[in-house]
Amino acid sequence: MAIAVTAFLAAGAACQAHNRDVSGRAAPSAGPRGFTLVASGDVLPHTSVIDRARFDAGGSGYDFRPMFAGAQSVVSRADLALCHMETVYGENGDYTGSPLFKSPPEVAKALAATGYDSCSTASDHSLDDGAGGILRTLNALDRARVKHAGTARAEGESRTVTVLRAGRAKVAHLAYTYGVEDSPLPPGQPWAVSLADRKRIVADARAARRAGADVVVVSTHWGTEWQDAPDQRQQALARELTASRTGDRPDIDLILGTHAHVPQAYEKVNGTWVVYGMGDQIAGAMYNQQGVQDPRGNESTIARFTFTPPRAKGGRWEVSRAEFVPQLFDIDAGRVVNLNRAIAEGADLRGVRDRIRDVVLSRGAGGDGLEMGE
Repeated sequence: MAIAVTAFLAAGAACQAHNRDVSGRAAPSAGPRGFTLVASGDVLPHTSVIDRARFDAGGSGYDFRPMFAGAQSVVSRADLALCHMETVYGENGDYTGSPLFKSPPEVAKALAATGYDSCSTASDHSLDDGAGGILRTLNALDRARVKHAGTARAEGESRTVTVLRAGRAKVAHLAYTYGVEDSPLPPGQPWAVSLADRKRIVADARAARRAGADVVVVSTHWGTEWQDAPDQRQQALARELTASRTGDRPDIDLILGTHAHVPQAYEKVNGTWVVYGMGDQIAGAMYNQQGVQDPRGNESTIARFTFTPPRAKGGRWEVSRAEFVPQLFDIDAGRVVNLNRAIAEGADLRGVRDRIRDVVLSRGAGGDGLEMGE
């Protein structure tokens, strides 16, 4: 994919991080020159989730904002916040939960209200409603002023990188999926969904860097569903991508994984942080491959990384602090729960929090400085 350099630079100049904390005040930055980035897992509205949003709207329309309220204080205080919109949007009340997802476009408004700046949209469900689903989804995100990466309405759009401003840094957001299940790519639109391929990802990252990106973030929909540990393909691709360098500088600065439905480990690979899987941030009751309801499918983390600028011109923006915030989606209440805060308020959720923590740290990330945040 050849990046449109002019569009990249114009977008970079125009786009400013717009996050606010829950009081409406400007969010604090990571320092006079650095920035904080947060990212969260799959937004996967099943029918029960859609029904809850209709209830929260008073029976007229759909309101997803209360669902995300438990994550808002973490998301809105970051300089840059990324989500993963796994499903496409329907229209005129034609909304479905599974196996083919068509979500109400009001989800986009809730993402914006929570403080998200950009969402990856490449997933195995990107073509659940063909090219029309992609069109409606990206249009709705545009109306909500949430940027997006991973799917495209036109060939030119597929060649234009998503860039966001975080402090004085330009951050490129690239997104890919391992595949699109059995759905064929729309006729004449092979560019509609970005498919994960090592050579393509590296080429895109290098093009983004040449066009002015200070930090390159790759969102990838990958892995084996219901598997706590990253599979061999995830590990191999992570090693290949993080090993790619131009001169003394890595081509990719951060990898954010989704798809497995369960939290997976964080790991520093070749000096670059890789989040193998953040889990499902929003989803209905989840049933594993044995057909058994599995509470892990409603557990997730928010990743939070603090970047500091290079000491010398042309150097790498380094991650000076790495954190994860454990979450739970309460399917009965239809709400995201920040587990550390809930435990501090007396909720009996230590077992859930500790299980997530153990998985996240299972590949030695604690030794590289990863901490559990609030």
